[in-house]
Amino acid sequence: MKDPVLYRSAGEEALFVCLSPAGEATPGSERGRAADPGTKPLSVVLREDSLHQELDGFGASFTDSAAYLIHQKLTEDVRRDLMEKLFHPEKGIGLSVVRNPMGASDFARDFYSYDDMPPGESDPELRRFSIAHDEADIIPLMQEALALNPELKLFASPWSPPGWMKTTDSMIGGELKPDCYSVYAEYFARFAEAYRQAGLPVYAFTPQNESLFVPPHYPGMLMPAEAQAVFIRDYLKPALRARGIAAKVFCYDHNWDRPDYPLAVLQAAEAEVDGVAWHWYGGEPAVQSEVARAFPGKEVHFTEGSGGEWIPPFEQAFSHIIRMGIEVLNHGSKSFVLWNMALDEENGPAVPGFGRSTCRGIVLVNQTTGELDYNLDYYALAHFSKVIRPGARRMEIETGDSGLAATAALNPDGTIGAVLFNDSDRPIPVSLVRRGEEAAAFVLEPGQVISALLAELA
Repeated sequence: MKDPVLYRSAGEEALFVCLSPAGEATPGSERGRAADPGTKPLSVVLREDSLHQELDGFGASFTDSAAYLIHQKLTEDVRRDLMEKLFHPEKGIGLSVVRNPMGASDFARDFYSYDDMPPGESDPELRRFSIAHDEADIIPLMQEALALNPELKLFASPWSPPGWMKTTDSMIGGELKPDCYSVYAEYFARFAEAYRQAGLPVYAFTPQNESLFVPPHYPGMLMPAEAQAVFIRDYLKPALRARGIAAKVFCYDHNWDRPDYPLAVLQAAEAEVDGVAWHWYGGEPAVQSEVARAFPGKEVHFTEGSGGEWIPPFEQAFSHIIRMGIEVLNHGSKSFVLWNMALDEENGPAVPGFGRSTCRGIVLVNQTTGELDYNLDYYALAHFSKVIRPGARRMEIETGDSGLAATAALNPDGTIGAVLFNDSDRPIPVSLVRRGEEAAAFVLEPGQVISALLAELA
């Protein structure tokens, strides 16, 4: 098992966290190469007087596949060590957001919902409703994660309702039947109540994962913007309120390339929609800001982005996550959530009929050897979650037109967490400036990323 190493070197005012998915310090040194004498550095100014969104944090998903691999395929000692490295704020990287599918997704060992019925039968009173499936692996891991990090937030998103609620009578394809809007809202409320009884309050729901994509071979459903607005406004939010459930509802939960969808939902159901959830598989992150400007006060969240074999060179894959994470935060998101917490050596398990996936988990659990590896996604997330904590306020950071990508936030304890990435083809000498004075200085080589935690000033 390759053990993740968090390289640190502390100065009087700054703690530098340089992480490499190869298990080695990033190029140059643990603090980045020192600037050459006489070289004029780039002044990167941290603007504590200009604060933006409060951050919930960073994380991934306990899909059925991920939970099964971690809970059943690892020894108890290895699992406990992994969970600590994932969720503990000091001993690990302190992940603080988990976005879980409600029922089967593409990454499940089989098709399931919380109220399955034989073809042609229905259960409008939800007499068969049960979260027993989740009690085997997902709930125990969520409880363990919450114990390790009490600030953990749970988001929940369905890929499909039970088949009997849909026009196809199947978890594949179709739309939600108009006469099932009310019972489907009750289905969400029952889920929230059952999880609350397990000590796991749901922080937020989305009504449908990837509302405009209807996969032909795994659970999914078309939910047009007009239908989603009606469902949230007239059914889902009233059902949650009736049971005293304070969970937020975020609309859309799909790619950046269709901002017209969340705009339409917000236009029709603004009072009942708490925010918008985004994915990275199409479009550009700047649309997060565009939609937020149209509806000020609505939250922005990034709820899914998977690494995978479509970004084959190692360096490009790592840089892609860092680059996207910085842009996602700088365009107003309160969260940055990747996809599967774990997958196996074949990028699975996936639902029957899916074939071999090209996705990559945060960690790899090898079912053949029983070994555990930490993928580059773990280290990329760590760059953010080690220095930017839940409740932090993102601040303006001035880099000029330099090729340097950066984000920073003021943590609740007064420290500042900053993530800086050299997205150019030349070294960049950096001077981190705080309150008019240099707080740190180093050189970032091309493609290098460094995270800095600056101590609270008296």
